[in-house]
Amino acid sequence: MLLGFDIGGTKCGVVLGDAERIFKAEKMPTDRALGPDGMLIKLMEKAEEMLQGEKPEAIGISCGGPLDSKTGVILSPPNLPGWDEVHIAETLSERFGCPAHLENDANACALAEWRYGAGKGSENMVFLTFGTGLGAGLILNGRLYAGTNDMAGEAGHIALSPFGPAGYGKAGSFEGFCSGGGIAQLARTLAEESIQNGVRPLYFPTPETEITARSVAEAAKKGDPTALKTYSLCGEMLGKGLAILVDLFNPQVIVIGSVFARSEELLRPSMEKTLQKEALPRALAVCEVRPASLGDSIGDYAALAAAMNN
Repeated sequence: MLLGFDIGGTKCGVVLGDAERIFKAEKMPTDRALGPDGMLIKLMEKAEEMLQGEKPEAIGISCGGPLDSKTGVILSPPNLPGWDEVHIAETLSERFGCPAHLENDANACALAEWRYGAGKGSENMVFLTFGTGLGAGLILNGRLYAGTNDMAGEAGHIALSPFGPAGYGKAGSFEGFCSGGGIAQLARTLAEESIQNGVRPLYFPTPETEITARSVAEAAKKGDPTALKTYSLCGEMLGKGLAILVDLFNPQVIVIGSVFARSEELLRPSMEKTLQKEALPRALAVCEVRPASLGDSIGDYAALAAAMNN
């Protein structure tokens, strides 16, 4: 049996499972007032309650970076204030008497989709989060590639244009164009242009609403031209970014989560057109782009997958 911990800024999860499936999973809010020590005590107590006296073979921890996967130390993630130099792997290993492994959440999610989801059976896979931000996890020759200090896969920082929505601290970046926040920025700019031409997009906000990737997608599915233009441009830039990854890593599969999984039909046409134009034909011929398949359970599977990556 494997024990997993999914550590997030708003909620944390504890999960039991094996190489095939999840047995039990529990969520709890991340109580910032408790600090890391208090929160870990709550998580360990929940794990012991779920284990009912059984001993896990290994523990996996999925958490946002920065972190040191080799030493199992969390290093002040921006979404976890106060979690500074937290030796989480050592703490959990001592409590449960088995090896514990900490993994960056994008890498852990890549492992999850590779072992359990849309990338299962591949040797070379790229996973893109495409949610609040754009992170990547790389499976190369059947192994996770994390880089020299866990910084491999920061695809969101790639510059795709000199100008454009800001993401990862850079205007015109891959994350700027291909993230929930980036789509909202792009949609607002295009909406202002449309309004100056006498056309009010369906998604344009009222005092009670705001522009989001989801509200723009809903408008696009109703045929709103500005919303369709937003997603078409996002798909074009997604294709540009993917072409770079195809040329660099020659993967069999690129798995894309969150926004892409929800709005594939809006993004794929312009993405495919740009990929055909930009990527090396021989590399593209052996690569398939798929939506992530684990859905809302990906954090639980990520924690289990991290346990198997010891």
